[in-house]
Amino acid sequence: MIEIIPAIDIINGKCVRLSQGDYKQKTEYAISPVEMARNYADAGVRRLHLVDLDGAKASRPCNLDSLREIAALGLLDIEWGGGIKSRQHLEDVFEAGAGHAIIGSLAVKQPELMEQWLKEFGGEKIILGADLRDGKVSVSGWLEDSELTIDDIINRFLPYGLKEVIVTDISKDGMLQGPNTQLYVDLANRFPEIIFTVSGGISSIEDIDVLDNHGLPRVIVGKAIYENRIPLSLIKSRLTINTSSECRQKE
Repeated sequence: MIEIIPAIDIINGKCVRLSQGDYKQKTEYAISPVEMARNYADAGVRRLHLVDLDGAKASRPCNLDSLREIAALGLLDIEWGGGIKSRQHLEDVFEAGAGHAIIGSLAVKQPELMEQWLKEFGGEKIILGADLRDGKVSVSGWLEDSELTIDDIINRFLPYGLKEVIVTDISKDGMLQGPNTQLYVDLANRFPEIIFTVSGGISSIEDIDVLDNHGLPRVIVGKAIYENRIPLSLIKSRLTINTSSECRQKE
C-alpha cells in the first residue's frame, strides 16, 4: 500500500501552502507546525515532509527551531528540504532532528558535493529533490529553471548510491487538480531501482488510490489535508488498515 507522507511548508515559523510554487500565492494557516505535526502523528503517520520555504529563498536553513520542536516530539521520521547549501547546513539539519535531507538546488549547481554526500551519508539519508517545470529541473525555491531534465539528474547520481527521489510537478503543486500520474509511472518504469515519491496536485483520496493502483510507493499530501479534502480521520483509517495488514503478514 502506498505510504502517505503529509507535508508542512513553513514561512516565518508558520504553516503555509503555495500555489504553483509562487510565493505571492500564499495561504497561511492558523495552526502551528508542531501542532500540525502532532496531529499527523496522532493519525498514525510515520514520516513527515518538512519544507523550509524561507530557507529555499535565503540559501540557508531558516526554520530550524520548528524542526527541533517537531523532532522533540519523538513521534515522526522527518525529511527536511530547503536551504541546504553547505556541509554545515547539512550537519545543522541532522543535528536539529531530521532523519533525511532533501537536496535540490545544490544537486544541480554543485553536483560534486551531492556525490560526496551520497557516498558519505548514504542514499537513505540523502534524498534528491527534483522540482519540474515544463520538463526541466527548477532550483532556488522554484525561482530559477535549469537546462537539466529529470533523467539527466538521476543518471548523474545513480552511480553514487542514489536511492530516493522526490519529484514535484510545479504546475500541479497546490492546485488541487490531481497529480501528473503518468510522469511518475514512466519514471518508475525507467528507473526501477529508485523509490519515487509523488508530490504535487493531490486533491482527494481517489487521487491517492490511482497512484496506489499503479504501484507507486509514496505520496506527499499537503493542501488537501489543510482544506479537509482528505480528512485526517480518513488517513488514520487507511494507515490503521495498512498496519493491521502488515502485522498479519508478519504472523
